[in-house]
Amino acid sequence: MQIAAAKQRRTPAWANLAGLSVIHLGALAVFIPGTFHWSALIVLLVLYYTTGAWGICLGYHRVLTHRSVKLAQPLEWATTILGVLALQGGPIDWISTHRAHHAHTDKEGDPHDIHKGVLWSHMEWLYKRNEAMLSPEEQARLAPDLANDKFYRFMEATNVWWTIALGVALFLIGGWSWLVWGMFVRIVVTYHITWLVNSAAHYSGYQSFRTGDKSTNNWWVAFLAWGEGWHNNHHAFPFSARHGLRWFEFDFTWWTIKALAWMKLARDIKLPTPAMVQRMRIPRVRRVQRERA
Repeated sequence: MQIAAAKQRRTPAWANLAGLSVIHLGALAVFIPGTFHWSALIVLLVLYYTTGAWGICLGYHRVLTHRSVKLAQPLEWATTILGVLALQGGPIDWISTHRAHHAHTDKEGDPHDIHKGVLWSHMEWLYKRNEAMLSPEEQARLAPDLANDKFYRFMEATNVWWTIALGVALFLIGGWSWLVWGMFVRIVVTYHITWLVNSAAHYSGYQSFRTGDKSTNNWWVAFLAWGEGWHNNHHAFPFSARHGLRWFEFDFTWWTIKALAWMKLARDIKLPTPAMVQRMRIPRVRRVQRERA
C-alpha cells in the first residue's frame, strides 16, 4: 500500500523550522554567565530520563506505535504525557509517522529515507519539502487506534501547551537556569539522540537479520537512546518489546519493561520465538559502513 504525497501537512514545514530554531537558539543560553547551577543539571537529567526513556522510547515507541506491551491504563496515559513533554509532536503525529517509516523503510513513502542523505534522515526531513509527510487524514488512517480515542485526540490538540506549562513551572521554581537547562538544553539533547536512530542506525553498524532495508545495530546509539539503537533487530521484529536480542546488546527500555511486569504494571509482552529469530538471522553478521551521502 503506497502512501500518497500529502497535499497539506498537519504542521507546515516553516513552522517546524521556526520551532526548531527557537529551541536550538534557546539552548545556546548556557553560555550566558550565571545560567548554570547544579540543581539545573539535575533537572535536566531527570527530565531527559522521564521524557526520553519513558515518554518516547517506552511510551510513544514500544507501547503506542508497536503495541509490544500493555501498561496499566493510568501508566499508559502518564507515559503519553511524558512523551508529549519531549516536544516531538503529539501522539497521533509521532506514531503515524513512525508506522509510515516501517511500512516504507528506506524507499519512497519513508518520511526520513536514508537514501536522501544522513542529514536528511537526521533532521532535514522535518523542515524541508517532504513528499512523504502525512496529512491529518493519512495520520488518522495509520493510527486509528489513537485517532478514535478521546484522550489521544486531546493530547494531540494540546501537545504544545503541556511543554509551555512545564516551562512556566520551571521558571517559577528555578528561574532562568532551570528554564534553560530543563527545557531548551534537555529538548535539544533528546531531539538529537532520538534522531540518531533514524540517521546513524541506518548508516553504520551491523546487521544480524535479513530485513531488506538499511537498518543497523549501532551500539553507541543504543547506549544513548535507551536500547533503541538495536535497530536492525527492531526492523526484523517490530512487534518485539525487546530490541537487544543478544546477551551483549544492552536494552535499558527492555529492563524497564521487565521491572514493570514484575510489579504487575505491564502485561501481554510480545517477543519473537526462537524459530522466528533463526529463520531471519544472517549466518554471518554483516558489517555496514556507508559512504558519506
